[in-house]
Amino acid sequence: MNRKVGLFFGSFNPIHIGHLIIANHMVEHSDLDEVWLVVTPHNPHKKKSSLLDNHHRLEMVYRACEPFENLKPSNIEFGLEQPNYTVNTLAHLQERFPTNEFCLIMGEDNLKSFHRWKNYEVILENHQLYVYPRIAEGTVIERFRDHAKISRVDAPIIEISATFIRRSISEGKNVTPLLPDDVWKYIEEMNFYK
Repeated sequence: MNRKVGLFFGSFNPIHIGHLIIANHMVEHSDLDEVWLVVTPHNPHKKKSSLLDNHHRLEMVYRACEPFENLKPSNIEFGLEQPNYTVNTLAHLQERFPTNEFCLIMGEDNLKSFHRWKNYEVILENHQLYVYPRIAEGTVIERFRDHAKISRVDAPIIEISATFIRRSISEGKNVTPLLPDDVWKYIEEMNFYK
């Protein structure tokens, strides 16, 4: 069966309600059948910083998606060569799931720099982009403004950052309203971000 799948990429360190609000809005208020939350692996060429191991971030995404029938966690990039580019992930997915139609979900802030992505023309030729609003500096370049393959989805503007959540946890602040319950339990249980 042909399914239209939106791909929502992120480090999800940790996944929070902002991610879920956007993903769920995309599946409920567009023609997407499912949204896959694609956990991007740690780039071996980058400094480790506060990024949790891949399997921990994937576990949190699993827990967060469980109550939502049309949101699915994905570790598809874990097996791909690093550093990886979105264009390669899309080609790999299309090969593995030939009957699915894959679309990219991105914030408007990413659309502003999309022309700098590796092989962005190839992405646009073969895939639709679903763009949600973000408060950010700069402007979207002219050729992306009314592009046939770029759809703007009037989603809520969510300004919650995983960085803010990690910092707040390390300072002993209560961030439970910002996280799905099962994700918070996992963070507590594993003593993350302290």
